[in-house]
Parts: sequence; structure tokens; C-alpha cells
Amino acid sequence: MRIHLDYGRNGLDVDVPDRNLAGVLRCPTSEPLADPSAAVRRGLERPTGARPLAELARGRRNACVVISDVTRPVPNRVLLPPILETLEAAGIPPREILILVATGLHRPNLGDELVEMLGPDIPKIYQVENHHGRKLDEHTFLGDSPGGAPVWIDSRYVEADLKITTGLIEPHFMAGFSGGRKLICPGLAAFETIIAWHSPAFLEHPNACNGRIDGNPVHEEDVAIGRMAGCDFIVNVVIDASRRILHVAAGDMQAAHAEGVAVARRHVTATLPAPVDIVVTTSAGYPLDATFYQSVKGMISGLAIVKQGGTVILAAGLTEGIGSPEFQALFDQYPTMDAFMARLLKPWGGSCPWQRNGSQMPAAATSDDHLRIVDQWQLEEMAKVRRKATIKVVTEGLPPETLRRLFVEPAASVEAAIAEALGQHGPEATIAVIPAGPYVLAQLDAEPS
Repeated sequence: MRIHLDYGRNGLDVDVPDRNLAGVLRCPTSEPLADPSAAVRRGLERPTGARPLAELARGRRNACVVISDVTRPVPNRVLLPPILETLEAAGIPPREILILVATGLHRPNLGDELVEMLGPDIPKIYQVENHHGRKLDEHTFLGDSPGGAPVWIDSRYVEADLKITTGLIEPHFMAGFSGGRKLICPGLAAFETIIAWHSPAFLEHPNACNGRIDGNPVHEEDVAIGRMAGCDFIVNVVIDASRRILHVAAGDMQAAHAEGVAVARRHVTATLPAPVDIVVTTSAGYPLDATFYQSVKGMISGLAIVKQGGTVILAAGLTEGIGSPEFQALFDQYPTMDAFMARLLKPWGGSCPWQRNGSQMPAAATSDDHLRIVDQWQLEEMAKVRRKATIKVVTEGLPPETLRRLFVEPAASVEAAIAEALGQHGPEATIAVIPAGPYVLAQLDAEPS
């Protein structure tokens, strides 16, 4: 069967043997909104769990509108104009409206990237600035979170008279779903907060996974941090595989986000009756597959449906290389994935903190130098896949010798990777394909949501 995968900017067509194909997991077909701009305006006027934005804005001196960085395909050109027009109509002049890019610890977005994200006009009229997660003096300390994380949030946001966040609700491999509270942490948090929030104390919990909200300590900690920082209004969207808007969730940070998650779950869940030997997946194309770091999310997309001892085949562009210098350094520092995990879990005796402490929240243990490495959490997430399956990567962005250093196996093509996997698992091995990778919540039929 010929299947089109989301890969880079243009996609990749691959052939998968029909006799082995157990299913192609795609988001259920949904009709996009006929008039997304009108839907955004309705959300601002009739929000969930909050007063209309115009009422909230009246009498405020200034406003901070938070947007995702370039790694998230948020339709800012649709979301921002109604928000900005509402703020101005309520009496907040353009010079008092800051658009703040929630970069977390990612690089800043400048120049042509801002035009790509916002269109040509908004950067000319409004002040657009980037969050700098490594500059602690640009953050305000708000105290410790319930889980023991020191909460440092961008001072420009903390001091704003009106706080608005925008974003995208989609499956997230740590927090269950993105959007809502995540624009604040990690989006506007300092390094000191982000490393604690990404520590094994949270990530090794079995509920810290794709599509899980209830009982997920990463989500619960994030909500608590969001409430500490304050958030007057959110505007989140659910999009389809073609990045068309399916739903607008606007209003209270928790109530509107919960509404959006319920809608997103219906639009993104695809199931199989039984696990498969081989999963072919992607990181949903550019911009999510620009780096190996971001592409770990694609690997995670097949975790719930691959058999123990199976194979995950990832097709990703990787046009911008591996990722941050700190992330790259991890592969030089640790010769194997097991060596990395043993060091990561050293404060808890080398085993999962949640297994050792039951339901009790383990200490964050972020004071140790080896737990203060930027982006190490992404390698920890990749380890979850490696503990279950072999990972093969197909890309034009990195040479085979580099991929081998990254604890994965290179393959010349998806077809070649499938042939290798069939040689390992046998000619009757089953294959599932997830063309849009992390945009699809791939689960087994009996798996709880």
C-alpha cells in the first residue's frame, strides 16, 4: 500500500506490504470550522468559565498576550487579530500590548520567523518579544510549587495587568495534552523551574504520558504553577492533520482547556485491537521534525501500540540537526541509554522514584549537577521507547554515523527499515502506520483514556 507520510515540508510517499499492514492510524475525519475567525470572536464573547474578554480588559492598563514559538503550528494569524481588536476596543492602546513568545528554553524567534508566525503587519504595530529562560534576572520568584519546584516566571508576564495565553491543544507525551497551562510552564518559566518540572520525580510516573490528564503529576504540577502565575484568559484551538481549525476553546485556564481536551480527544484518537510488531511513524513534518530533539515526540506516538521487543521506524526531516548543544552533549557523555538512565535515577537508588515511593511524591532532587542539564528530559522520554522497542530513523538531515551515536539505528529508506524489521520479527509480523505521528493519539481498543 502506498502511504503519504508527513515529513519535512513536502511529505514522503512510502510502500508498506499489504499482507503485513494491520492499520493506518489517522485522526478521524472532521469538518473544519467554516469561519474560524468568527469562532474566535464567539469564544471571546461567550467564553467557558470566565467573563467575556472585553469585560476583563476594561480598565486594565496593559496586557500581555502569550504565543507559542515557531515549533508549534498555532494559527496565530487567525487568533491574534480578534484578540488585539478586543483589547484596543476596551481601551488598551497598541503600545501597551506586549506579544510574548513562550520559548521555554528554545531559541528566540526573530525576523522572518516572526513574519511567518504572525504575518507582516502585527510585528510592525505591536511590541513582540521573546522569553529568555536562561536569564534568571528576567523572572519573578513566586514561591515553591506543590511538588517542590521553585517557580520563576517571566516578569513581563507576572507584572502585566491582563494576562492572556494562546495555544494548541494536541496530545503531549508528558503532560497528556498541550495548551492551557503549558504556555506558562515551561513556556515562560526559567531554567530553574523547567528542570524541576521535567525531573524524573514527575516524568517517571506511569500516568505522565500521551493523552493522560487524570492522575498525571506533570499536568497537576503545571496547573498549580499556572495558577500561581495567574492567567485571566486563554484562547486555544484544536486543529486537524491539515492544520485547519476544528474547535476554539476560550476562557478560564482550566475550564476552557478541559473543554478543548475533550474535543481534541474525539478528533485525534485512533485505535488498534492489538499491539503490532512494527510501527512506522513521523514527527508530523516541519516544524516538529526539524530537530532530533523535537522528533522524539514522533517516536513516543507509537509507544502504546508497539509490542514489547518490537520496532519503531521514524521518518523525520531533521533539517536543523540534533538540537541544543546541551542535548547533543548527552550523547557524548553517556555511551549507552542504560548508562544515562542509571545516572539520571541515581538519587533514587537507580530505579523509578514512583516505584520506590508508591503514590508519595518523591523529592525533586534537582540540586545535583547531573539533573541540571538542559533537554535531558527528552532523552529520558526516548528511553521509554527504547525500553520497549528498537528505534530506526529515516532522514536526509543527519548522516548514518551521527544517528548511531544517538542510540538509534539508521535506515536508507522506510522500505529498507521495514525489510530489516521483517527480517527480525518474521514474515508474518504486523505493521501499523501513523502518518501524522504525534498529532494522532494512537491507542489500543481496551486502553483507558
